[in-house]
Amino acid sequence: MKEKDYCLSARDGFDDKVECRRRPPRTMRTALLVLSIAMLGLTGASHSACAQEYTIVIKGHLFTPSELRVPAKKRFTVFVDNQDPTPEEFESLPMKVEKVIPGKSKAVVRIGPLEAGRYEFVGEFNAATAKGVMIAE
Repeated sequence: MKEKDYCLSARDGFDDKVECRRRPPRTMRTALLVLSIAMLGLTGASHSACAQEYTIVIKGHLFTPSELRVPAKKRFTVFVDNQDPTPEEFESLPMKVEKVIPGKSKAVVRIGPLEAGRYEFVGEFNAATAKGVMIAE
């Protein structure tokens, strides 16, 4: 199927001249649309690939690992997997984080950016045993 011409004339607000133009081929428009969507997808993928992600497991009212090394001055994500049947509160005053994780469930905690140093965290409901530290370097 051939693309149609479109004409601009005096009735369209132009002077007495009639100007006809050919529309760009549909395949070119489609190709540009696909390319634009692909570029957007690549930017999103590269952003998520750069993000640091860590997992901490709560089991037997203990954090595993109890020590986590994280990048300084960058945001990162911690997935907290509470395998205990009881809820636990992941808390750190220096990191300004507080999140209750119901028993047998997972939570996402976004932290940072942190200055270089040691940041302690506890399981508020079992503070005697659920302790850990993040070291930003």
